[in-house]
Amino acid sequence: MSLQHNRVVVVTGASRGVGKGIALALAATGATVYVTGRSQQEGDAALPGTIYATAEECTRRGGQGIAVVCDHGDDKQVEALFAQVEREQGRLDILVNNALSVPDDLVKPGPFWQKSLQLIDITDVGMRSSYVASYYAAPLLVANGEGLIINTSSFGAKCYMHGPAYGAGKAGVDKMAHDMAHDFRPYNVACLSLWMGLITTERTLALIATEPDLYGGMLDIAESPEFSGRVIDAIANDKDFMAKSGAVHVAAELALEYGVQDLGGKQPLSNAAMFGEPTVFSDAVVE
Repeated sequence: MSLQHNRVVVVTGASRGVGKGIALALAATGATVYVTGRSQQEGDAALPGTIYATAEECTRRGGQGIAVVCDHGDDKQVEALFAQVEREQGRLDILVNNALSVPDDLVKPGPFWQKSLQLIDITDVGMRSSYVASYYAAPLLVANGEGLIINTSSFGAKCYMHGPAYGAGKAGVDKMAHDMAHDFRPYNVACLSLWMGLITTERTLALIATEPDLYGGMLDIAESPEFSGRVIDAIANDKDFMAKSGAVHVAAELALEYGVQDLGGKQPLSNAAMFGEPTVFSDAVVE
């Protein structure tokens, strides 16, 4: 059995960026998508995007978008989110843990002690928030008889990328996927981490715009924010989706396996070789 029909989905941190892209891609399959985040109106954050705009676009794409204001640093708000899903839908099929605190100086050059101490917050809204959301989603997924949890992650879990706080946070969600998969296996619920490449988020595009001659070539290898959502849809459509559970998977490699393309028929390439990993990493398990 696979998670194909009338899905109920929660995507955390979906006001903008990859969370928004995943929400839109899954909504295009007809899913009911709960869009969470803190941005309620333009100007709430430095970058454009709100939960309401994403939810409205989800509905235009053919699904049903439901915006829920949720600070994923507040456990009570997260608990209330899943209580709302249970009350309104009676079930949950897919949770995408994507909420992430991104400090302004994350990509600032220099060693970690010369940057803000707030960088460690990435292990709160990021690693810890993924645990909390999974904790409150678990009873719904188990009661459903099958389900899927995706932790959005990156090659930064294995190589140096943005410093130790970022790396620790990504490695943490990868290990949680492995261990949660062990607990979930008897209940037909899969949990895995998805490593994404460079993505054309609002933040990335703003960076490229500052020095187009230097960064412009990055667009040739970048994935759209919706690409990971298309890959998640393919996993959910896989009758043997449980075989993916507990592992770290590279989105671009799964796309080749499933025959998934990005917007405009583009086929993103795996960045594994670039970041020092073997070119085939889909079956790797984080120990």
